[in-house]
Amino acid sequence: MRKLRRSIFLALLGFCLATIVCPAVAWSQASEKEKSFQPPNEVLYKVINFVILVGGLGYVLRKPLAEFLSSRSASIRKGLEEGRKALENSQAQLRTVEEKLARLEAEIGEFKASARREMEAESLRLQQASTEEAARILESARAQTETAVRAAKLELKQYAAQKSVAFAEDLIRARLDPSGRSRLVTQFVANLGPKSQH
Repeated sequence: MRKLRRSIFLALLGFCLATIVCPAVAWSQASEKEKSFQPPNEVLYKVINFVILVGGLGYVLRKPLAEFLSSRSASIRKGLEEGRKALENSQAQLRTVEEKLARLEAEIGEFKASARREMEAESLRLQQASTEEAARILESARAQTETAVRAAKLELKQYAAQKSVAFAEDLIRARLDPSGRSRLVTQFVANLGPKSQH
């Protein structure tokens, strides 16, 4: 089929060339007088040759041109389809990203609220712990103070007793002269005497 088309095309091309070349050769061999006159059929032949040439080219090139145009339109359709799919994918990804961003904002809000609650609870716990620690320190200070006061009172009593005894000794020594001493010893011995008889 392709060989037949080629042979038809070559025949048409040869015919067109013959119709163009033959009048041109005849025209060149004509005299000057004849050259000034242009035959009216020559324009018609040229138009007919052009129409035949275009028709032959159209007939021969019809199938390859149709195949080229159909493959080109198919590739354009394929490109448009791929572009549409890419656009749908990008829109789906955009929706996914927007949903993630919305969830992220909600998670950030929850995290802030949780952190605030934890900070408040920690502050309350620290406040309670510091109150308890202050109470323990105060109780310990009171106990230490009471112990120190008791010890000081005891030391003061001992000191007062020692001073009283020393003062009494000094007073007794000052009041007792040697005769008073002998009298005191005598009385003491006398007091011991009747008790020992019992």
